Amino acid sequence: MDRKEMQNTRLYLLAAFLVLALVVYLFVLYDIQVIHHEKYAAQAIRSIVRPEKVEASRGIITDRNGRPLVSNRSTYDLTFDAALLAPGEDSNEAILRLVQLCQQEGVAWSDNLPISRLAPYRYTVDQLDGQQKKLFLAYLKSLSPCADALGQYLLRHPEAVSTPEPEPEEGSAPAEELSPKKRAEALLERLVPADLTEDLLMDSGVTPAQLMGAMREELDIPENYTMTQARMVLGVQYELSVRKLDNYAAYVLAQDIDTPFISLLSDGNYAGAKVTLSSVREYETTYAAHILGYVGKIGIEDDYPSLKKKGYDYDDLIGKVGAELAFEDYLKGQDGLRIVATNDEGKITGEYYKTEPVPGNTVELTIDLDFQAQVEGFLEETVTRLNADGDEKRGAGAAVIQVGTGEVLALASYPSYDLATFRQPENYAAVSNDPQAPLFNRAAEGRYPPGSTLKPFTAMAALLDGKVTLTEKIRDTGSWRYPGDEANSYANCWKRSGHGLLNVTGAITNSCNYFFAEMGFRLTMEGLREYLLKFGLGEKTGIEIPETAGLLPENPQGQNQAPWAAFGQSNQLYSPLQLANYIATLVSGGKHCQAHLLKTAKAYDNSSVVATGNTEPVNQIDISDENLNAVKLGMKGLVEGTLSPYFRNCVVSAGAKTGTSQVRADTKNHGVFVCFAPYDDPEIAVAIAIERADAGAALASTAVNILNAYFTPGEDGGAVTGENQLLP
Repeated sequence: MDRKEMQNTRLYLLAAFLVLALVVYLFVLYDIQVIHHEKYAAQAIRSIVRPEKVEASRGIITDRNGRPLVSNRSTYDLTFDAALLAPGEDSNEAILRLVQLCQQEGVAWSDNLPISRLAPYRYTVDQLDGQQKKLFLAYLKSLSPCADALGQYLLRHPEAVSTPEPEPEEGSAPAEELSPKKRAEALLERLVPADLTEDLLMDSGVTPAQLMGAMREELDIPENYTMTQARMVLGVQYELSVRKLDNYAAYVLAQDIDTPFISLLSDGNYAGAKVTLSSVREYETTYAAHILGYVGKIGIEDDYPSLKKKGYDYDDLIGKVGAELAFEDYLKGQDGLRIVATNDEGKITGEYYKTEPVPGNTVELTIDLDFQAQVEGFLEETVTRLNADGDEKRGAGAAVIQVGTGEVLALASYPSYDLATFRQPENYAAVSNDPQAPLFNRAAEGRYPPGSTLKPFTAMAALLDGKVTLTEKIRDTGSWRYPGDEANSYANCWKRSGHGLLNVTGAITNSCNYFFAEMGFRLTMEGLREYLLKFGLGEKTGIEIPETAGLLPENPQGQNQAPWAAFGQSNQLYSPLQLANYIATLVSGGKHCQAHLLKTAKAYDNSSVVATGNTEPVNQIDISDENLNAVKLGMKGLVEGTLSPYFRNCVVSAGAKTGTSQVRADTKNHGVFVCFAPYDDPEIAVAIAIERADAGAALASTAVNILNAYFTPGEDGGAVTGENQLLP
């Protein structure tokens, strides 16, 4: 082959190689762009973008007139996200810089590692709540040196584990045949948060020093860090670690940071730091604390796995008590999703996709803020006046219900507390340990003997059951005697000389124990209990916040307590809310409604109604007009007679009944009072209980003030405007 032919051959081979390379390139390009387009496109997107949650604002709570009771205040949070660190950046160094800045500026940061922040280092495990203990235990199990030490200790002390050993599966080896290592692992797996104590850790050899040493090694904390610096970094790294165990959200290092601090973050270029927009609950009133409640971090009692399926993250706030808890499903908004693009240094360069968050619904309660404030004020004034006798441990509760609907117009408990400040460290211990128990809702959860306030009920029950007629009169001789045991069993009337002949109406007006003891004897305990339940006594009213079911009377073995139960004695207990609801049921003609606080729940922009309170009766008692008028007239007679000095200034006609709740011989009696108004067409029912008030008549002036406040209202508050709505 000559030289020219050789050159041509080389050119042909080179051309063939180029053609082959081009074919391969085109094939690869076709494979990427066409055949596996979606796969490689997704990989490319994941390499430059990442999702971020956009927090939805919580719904607001208003009164029945639209006045805001609980709203939101926009704030900024500081989040530490290791994903924002550039390649090669040390997360420990970034954390130390950030925490030292917080320390320098007096900004509190979240650190739930249960080891004190300063030497001498000690455990604070016993101060953790259930959820925090659960996370700490999970972390210990993931840390090999600590897990091994705990397992070996449990092998020697299996009694430290409270959960019983599970039954072995069919075909598996009995526990005693397992190797020591396997038995230790099984015991460790059965260890639950309640078992985890400071003593257990110390006894097992997992001391604070040993735990911190294991953590330093696991997290590569530099040796040149002092123990104080290491402890600060370990606290943040611990928070990041426990979140990874269950794929929790990014770590919120500090909440509600101010603008100057944000400027320092920006100017200092703090790696891993990100400022996010958030919100905190803003309490627009100091009243209705027992109704409104508050929010808090998700705890072990909240069943986080179930909440996670509903879209909650570990750091989310959730209703803990009151309306915040009762209407959580309405108030919780739908978080949005933002996909952001980042460069190779982790800096955000743009937004790829965004799903707008949807704020929570607006929950409108049945209470009126001005009226609620007045009722709370009247209770406080009355208790303060009574405390002039030196007994300053009195509590009180009052409930006002709309007749025919069950709407709660006011629910007051004294003493109360300020939702905006009571959980501050300097206040919480004082409020929680106050012997007067201001956190206790006496209006819905307090249990008091009803005393004579039960007599209108007994009169109606006897009429309905045919045990007495409107025309029958019974002669009160001053002391009712139990048939067949007159010498030992009797009920004295407060008027020892007796009232003479009385019908149903006169018995209520004169509060005659003799008459009602006879009614109780005729009805029997079984009959009394049947009617008590029909009127909603001895069971929960259905209100959305915590309440007591009360306590129905019952006969001790071999005794018949029905005569005494009929006029409010014999170990029966009810809340002011239950008593108000029973009066509302009575004067409505038997329409027994569920007490409730929800007026409506509306979309945040008022575009739709999500839910309304249930005003339909739970049951209907067939009360004739004649029977109802007879009972009401008896209650009116009390207002126009004994109570006339108090009701002289009442702006509306009313019916009422006093009650003296006997506690024990060495204690002043509780005072109980019920009333309704207007007399001819009742709109509201009121019940008040004041501890150690001595007699129900002492509460009459308080009841008159409540009636006057309701029927001579001030100007309504301005309605709240929903988010994204134009102001008029």
